[in-house]
Amino acid sequence: MNPRIYPFQSVEEKWQRTWDQLNLYTTKETNKPKCYVLEMLPYPSGRLHMGHVRNYAIGDAIARFKAAQGFEVLHPMGWDAFGLPAENAAIQHNTHPGLWTIQNIAEMKKQLQRLGFSYDWQREVATCNPDYYGHEQKIFLDFYKKGLIYRKESWVNWDPMENTVLANEQVVNGRGWRSGAVVEKRKLNQWSIKITSYADSLLKDLNQLKGWPEKVTKMQENWIGRSEGALVKFKLQHDQIQTLDVFTTRPETLFGASFCAISANHPLTEQVAAQNPDLRDFVAECQKMITTEEAVSTVEKKGFDTGLRVIHPLDEHKTLPVYVANFVLMDYGTGALFGCPAHDERDFEFATKYQLPVQAVVQTNQHLPYTGPGLVINSGFLNGLTVEKAREIAIRHLEETGQGEGRTTYRLRDWSVSRQRYWGCPIPIIHCPSCGAVPVSEKDLPVILPQDVAFDKPGNPLDHHPTWKHVDCPTCGQKSCRETDTLDTFFESSWYFMRYINPNCDQPLDREACQKWLPVDWYIGGVEHAVLHLLYARFFTKALRDCGYLTLDEPFQNLITQGMVCHETYQDAKGQWLYPDEVTKGDDGKPVHVQTGEKVVIGRAEKMSKSKRNLVDPQQIMDSYGADAARFFILSDTPPDRDFDWNTEALDGAWRYLNRVWRVIHEVIDAPKSAGETTLLKKAHQYLAKLTDAYERNAFNKAIAFHRELTREVEEQGEKTLPDQLNQVLKILIQTLAPIAPHIAHELWCQVTGDPHAVLHHQLWPTIDATLAAVEEITIAVQVNGKLKGSFATAPDSDTSVLEQHALTLPAVVEMLQGNSPKRVIVVPNRIVNVVF
Repeated sequence: MNPRIYPFQSVEEKWQRTWDQLNLYTTKETNKPKCYVLEMLPYPSGRLHMGHVRNYAIGDAIARFKAAQGFEVLHPMGWDAFGLPAENAAIQHNTHPGLWTIQNIAEMKKQLQRLGFSYDWQREVATCNPDYYGHEQKIFLDFYKKGLIYRKESWVNWDPMENTVLANEQVVNGRGWRSGAVVEKRKLNQWSIKITSYADSLLKDLNQLKGWPEKVTKMQENWIGRSEGALVKFKLQHDQIQTLDVFTTRPETLFGASFCAISANHPLTEQVAAQNPDLRDFVAECQKMITTEEAVSTVEKKGFDTGLRVIHPLDEHKTLPVYVANFVLMDYGTGALFGCPAHDERDFEFATKYQLPVQAVVQTNQHLPYTGPGLVINSGFLNGLTVEKAREIAIRHLEETGQGEGRTTYRLRDWSVSRQRYWGCPIPIIHCPSCGAVPVSEKDLPVILPQDVAFDKPGNPLDHHPTWKHVDCPTCGQKSCRETDTLDTFFESSWYFMRYINPNCDQPLDREACQKWLPVDWYIGGVEHAVLHLLYARFFTKALRDCGYLTLDEPFQNLITQGMVCHETYQDAKGQWLYPDEVTKGDDGKPVHVQTGEKVVIGRAEKMSKSKRNLVDPQQIMDSYGADAARFFILSDTPPDRDFDWNTEALDGAWRYLNRVWRVIHEVIDAPKSAGETTLLKKAHQYLAKLTDAYERNAFNKAIAFHRELTREVEEQGEKTLPDQLNQVLKILIQTLAPIAPHIAHELWCQVTGDPHAVLHHQLWPTIDATLAAVEEITIAVQVNGKLKGSFATAPDSDTSVLEQHALTLPAVVEMLQGNSPKRVIVVPNRIVNVVF
């Protein structure tokens, strides 16, 4: 073995084989404190991308560090295996979605094992297996019995060519994202979950999540969207029995109202449209829009005057026109609003277009619309009050006169879980002509998907399967039909982390084991999951608690949302995107196409994506540099929560550094020793303190920087150190590398200990010797007006007055002050003194 070159292929193969033979990462039942480390489970697309590598490298570093600290670590992995991509692949490649999924799982598992992640593969789950989704069906039925699941008719985006519901995000310019067909709005019977019943606790319990990024809890808070205001009842002018109910957070601006607007799907719209073909045409136009809050906020505001008028609730002599408007959504509030153009930007735009009155009711010297605080004007009995006080009085008046009431509402809507596709968990309901919706008996679970399906017809293959859906009613025995909708895949990913704890349990969850292992101590995943997945998982935890499965309120104690992995983009002269390996440098050093030699335009670094081809294949990195280098590189330059910009030079640097560690350790082991010193051992313990702190804070880039510095110290002083002290230093160096680069660390551990069978994973994290780690002297930088002018050595934690005195007597500072006193001296203890004059 050449001691100067790290043979990563043979070392990584050896240790992956050894770890597997020893079942090293199988979680055991011990008396150790527990630590549950979890990365969000991937969709089995067939290939890992660098975003996966970063996510899993972060989780594995935490898991290995916690194991070394003496925790019993649970670190599982599985597959979010249902979903539309598999169904699309089946259609495209004339294969079965299950076969396609299983093949992809096998390929991705092989790549994960090649990276050496410390997963307990005995707990592996795939959500497409009946052993998993059968228990999910049991949970569905428990929620149904608890009254948390119901079926109702609701508006959906319908693709008439594919005969399926589309999410709002799948509607592009009013057309289906795949078929290109004009999307319709349809009312369909959909299964929904009453997540709104938990809105208050989902909001309140955000206060418990001290280990979550503030931006994530804020996003959830905004998504839940608690609003306090009033429900106002506007009486129709010619039908005062019927009212138009409007929720508003600004009842104090009612005197400034100039119109009411209702959704295209509002029941009142349907009444008027039945007699008005022009309104029907307008409704059809509205239904072609993407109906998300973000989308409607940017569209041109359009309305249709219904001819109806409502009586103002605070002034019976005043009436307001009722419009159907394209920016009012039935899914939010009551599907109706009143417009106060002077104090709302959207209302102002609409009123200006349709020449409606604009009456200021909050005093201001600014241009309208004005949305700030102030005193109320032009508002009768509310005049002269502050906005806050007027709001209170307006609500009280509405309640006393029977024209409204104070109310709290939420932006959060119930979760529609029906999907019109084959590759998903069957909903365990049977529809009987006499008995209605009948739950499948628990003894008949799981309801298994049929294998013999065809995709030669549009829509859901379960609808036109010749036998699967035809069953007898469990209650009356009458011929009935199974529910052919399948569950939204968010249903599977909302409880998988509980199933990992005992994947062989004959119930959905092992209550006793969950009591031990939950909550998850460290949960790692992309910020794109900050709302839906995390909100649904939080809801599931509370609902399962209320069904008797758990005693837990929140599932995840600490959350890390890792940043994106970004790479430059490349385009040829025709604007076509190019892969990085299609680009090289020409004779002039400028980028050109590898094959054609044509000029290439370099774009800014963006998230790696198939669409822009700025991808790097992790397999190529592992083949060329090794798994440890890939892991070391992806954690080296950037904190986990920030975006990571790809840098090939840094990847080369990671490879060179691991070779350097390999070479240095072999050289100092083999070198003859002179008279020994304790300097290196003291340095090692000082760096051990810094490294331990960095790992505790998941600051892996800092840990890597400290490790590089310690390696330099070993390289410079190793030969001057007594053998027993050098041995301690080398062990510290190797053990603090192991969470990030475990293969090389395990191999070097054998060589330093002299035991070819030694397993580093069994060793506890080295103990910091406080005496040796104590820093006797530190260096303080001195700046004058922000520019570095020198430094001085002093004892750690010196008093600020001492630091100030040292700085002011520094020759360079004395020269610049020329006998004058500074305006001020800013002291940052243990770091820097800045003199300002």
